[in-house]
Amino acid sequence: MARDLREFINLVEQRGQLRRIQTLVDPNLEIAEISNRMLQCGGPALLFENVKDSPHPVVVNLLGTVERTCWSMGMEHPQELETLGKKLGMLQQPKPPKKISQAIEFGKVLFDVVKAKPQRDLLPPCHQVVLKGDDVDLTQIPMIQPYPQDGGKIVTLGLVITKDCETGIPNVGVYRLQLQGKNTMTVQWLSVRGGARHLRKAAENGKKLEIAIAIGVHPLIIMAAATPIPVDLSEWLFAGLYGGSGVHLAKCKTVDLEVPAASEFVLEGTITPGEVATDGPFGDHMGYYGPVNDHAPLVRFQCVTHRKNPIYLTTFSGRPPKEEAMIAIALNRIYTPILRQQVSEIVDFFLPMEALSYKAAVISIKKAYPGQARRAAMAFWTALPQFTYTKFVIVVDHDINIRDPRQVIWAVTSKVDPTRDVFILPDNPFDSLDFANEKLGLGGRMGIDATSKIPPETDHQWGDELKSDPDVAAMVERRWAEYGLGDLDMGEANPNLFGYDIR
Repeated sequence: MARDLREFINLVEQRGQLRRIQTLVDPNLEIAEISNRMLQCGGPALLFENVKDSPHPVVVNLLGTVERTCWSMGMEHPQELETLGKKLGMLQQPKPPKKISQAIEFGKVLFDVVKAKPQRDLLPPCHQVVLKGDDVDLTQIPMIQPYPQDGGKIVTLGLVITKDCETGIPNVGVYRLQLQGKNTMTVQWLSVRGGARHLRKAAENGKKLEIAIAIGVHPLIIMAAATPIPVDLSEWLFAGLYGGSGVHLAKCKTVDLEVPAASEFVLEGTITPGEVATDGPFGDHMGYYGPVNDHAPLVRFQCVTHRKNPIYLTTFSGRPPKEEAMIAIALNRIYTPILRQQVSEIVDFFLPMEALSYKAAVISIKKAYPGQARRAAMAFWTALPQFTYTKFVIVVDHDINIRDPRQVIWAVTSKVDPTRDVFILPDNPFDSLDFANEKLGLGGRMGIDATSKIPPETDHQWGDELKSDPDVAAMVERRWAEYGLGDLDMGEANPNLFGYDIR
C-alpha cells in the first residue's frame, strides 16, 4: 500500500475527493475558514498550491471523512478496522490456543509482527534538502493560525519523536507546537505523555532532550501514533501492523533519532530542561479556547531537512466535525474487539463525534441478569486508560443500533426511571480543558441504564415491544412494486423531515 503522503494524496484525488486551489490564500485564518466549511458538509480534501509568504503548498482536510480515514488504513469500510483490533487484542492479552485453528490464527499474528519490523533507508527522500544553523527558518513553513484569538501559528499533525535517555526506547506522539521564532517552538503535551516523561528523565540526568518533528507522513503512521492502546510495542511497529509491512525510517542528521524516511519536513532540535515560553491560547477540541501555558517546553531547532518541493500537511482542532473526530471514529472501531475482550458482556460501543469522541459512550449488552448494565458501565470506565475522561455512559440492549441517535433516545426515554437507573460517581480525574467541571481536573461521571428491566429491577411486567407480523412484512416486501411504490427511495430519511434542524 501507499507509504508516503504523496501517494495517499494521489489516491484521494483519483477517487474524486481532492480539490486543488490555485488562488492565493493566507495561512492566517483563511485556510482554516475554507477547510472548516468543507468539514461541515463532508467535503473533499483541499490542496492549496499558492500560499501567502511561503513557497510550499498546504494540504488540509485529508482525513475529513470516515471514508478517507479508512482509505488511509488500506480499507474501504469502518467495520474492517475491527480486524486490526482483534490482532492487537491477541497481542495485548495472548491466550493459550485450545484448537489448531486458534494456534494457526495466533501464528499469523506473530508473523505479521515480524513483517512489521521497521526498515532503514540509506538515501531517504526527507534528506533531499538539508538546512543547518543560520539557514534554518521555520517561518518559511506555511503553518496556519486557525482562530482569531490563537496565540500564534501551529504545527498539528507532526510526529513528535523523543527517546528515553536511559533505555533508548523512542516515543512517537502527535502534540501541538506553536511557532515562537525563526528557529524556536513550544510543545504542548500532557504530563503523562511519553515526551513529557522523557523530558523529566533528561532533567534528572542533567541532559538536553533531543527531539525530531516529522511533518507530512502517510496518515496511517499518524493513526498509529495516535492509538492509545496499552500494548508494549513501538509506534513504528504499530504502523507496520496497520500497513502490513515495516515503516521505512531514516536516521536524523544532528540528533540520535529516527523518522519516517518519506517525511515531507523533518525538524531536528533539543529541549533544555527548564527553558520554557508562553504557549497559547488556542482553539481546542472542546470548542473553546484553551488556557495559556506559561511553562511550555521551548524547542530550539538546529537543522531542517525536507523533500524537494515539499507539501505541508496540517489540520486544526475545534467543535466537531473536525479531522480529529474522524480519526477517533476509526480508532473506536479498532478499540471495539479489545474492549469486548476486556468486558465480555459488551456487544458494541460507540463514542459519538458530537460528544467530542470521548465524553459520552453508548454501549450495548445482551442482558442476562439484573444490575448488569451498571456493572458494564463501571467496567467500561476502567477497561482502557482513554476512557478515564468519559463523563457519560449509556447502556442499551443489544438490539438497539447504538450509532442511530434516534434509537438511543427512544431507549433512554422509554426504559429509564431517573431515580432508579441513573447513578453518579463524584470527584473523578478529568482533563483540565473541561470547563464544565466545578474544579478543573476533577468532576463527576454519570451512568444511565437504558436496558429493559427484569426482576428485581422492577416489580411489574414490562410491555411487549411493538413489531410487525413477519409473514405480512414478507408479503409486503414481495408486492412492493405491485403497489406502484417501487420508484421510491426507501433508504435513510433526511432527519430534517422529522423536525430536526441539521445543516
